[in-house]
Amino acid sequence: MKTARTFRIGTRGSDLALWQAQRVQTLLRQAHPDVAVEVEIIETRGDRDKTHVLYHANAETAGLFTKNIEGALLEKRVDIAVHSLKDLPTESPKGLMLGAIPERADVHDLWITRDGSAPEAAPPSARIGTSSLRRRAMLSMIRADYIFGDIRGNVPRRLQLLEEGKFHAIILAAAGLARLEKRPEKAFELSLERFLPAPGQGAMAVQIREDDAETMELVHAIDDPKIRLAVYAERSLLHALEGGCSTPIGALAAVDGPELHLRAMVVEPTGSRSMRGDGRGGVDLAAAGDANPERRQLAWKDAERIGEDLAAELLRQGARELVPRQG
Repeated sequence: MKTARTFRIGTRGSDLALWQAQRVQTLLRQAHPDVAVEVEIIETRGDRDKTHVLYHANAETAGLFTKNIEGALLEKRVDIAVHSLKDLPTESPKGLMLGAIPERADVHDLWITRDGSAPEAAPPSARIGTSSLRRRAMLSMIRADYIFGDIRGNVPRRLQLLEEGKFHAIILAAAGLARLEKRPEKAFELSLERFLPAPGQGAMAVQIREDDAETMELVHAIDDPKIRLAVYAERSLLHALEGGCSTPIGALAAVDGPELHLRAMVVEPTGSRSMRGDGRGGVDLAAAGDANPERRQLAWKDAERIGEDLAAELLRQGARELVPRQG
């Protein structure tokens, strides 16, 4: 790709957000050695707002960590936005699209204590730090006596709160800890059989403007079609269930040859009830990575239909009663 243009990546300024943006910058430079790519830090409402509880998803909390960056992208102050995919609402703002999903790290959630003990070994009424309603609901299925406390701040700050004894345990995504090389040796990995991740967890999202063909060509080179198909299935299920990024829904998909397998779990917020489901369907991996955008989009729609079909089955079984409406 030959161009005199300098491409600007917009990102939050947290350690993890910067790592992700710089990783995308590295991947783009490797794919296009002659192209200039710069990183620009943009402060978001979520960086300034330390008062709203994140799992109370509503008009005030939606897009706390993404809207300002998306605004800069729409205003052409940056050409690319990099996010943690699970932070992105399932509907893109008008004029924007996911240009690439380049990598996905470990999807597990980690239970982290100072002594390395398992969740079942926690003392009575143990205080657990997490801002995720999904994590609270799924942990409540293990023990109903946990007391949950909202936890904000970057990864080092959360680990510090644990060390200070503010919580018996905190729950963090394995992906972020691995990327920052801060995974504690005694971290307890929560089983995917009992504790499905948030849709898109561990994946990075590269967002661009729909009408920017040059940037679309640039980022297509770092897209992983297998990961994209998987997360599209997960996100379409979330969207069809009318769940936001903070609702108690877990989903995980994987592509194996010509087939995609999607697992989902819906949990009532108190953990008293839950519902699981599995969906399978055919996908065209070659088309998903094709240079032709129209062919790619047809393949993505196959993955989305698998998510929609599984969501419809869960709704037939009564999942609506378990999912809080977004408002």
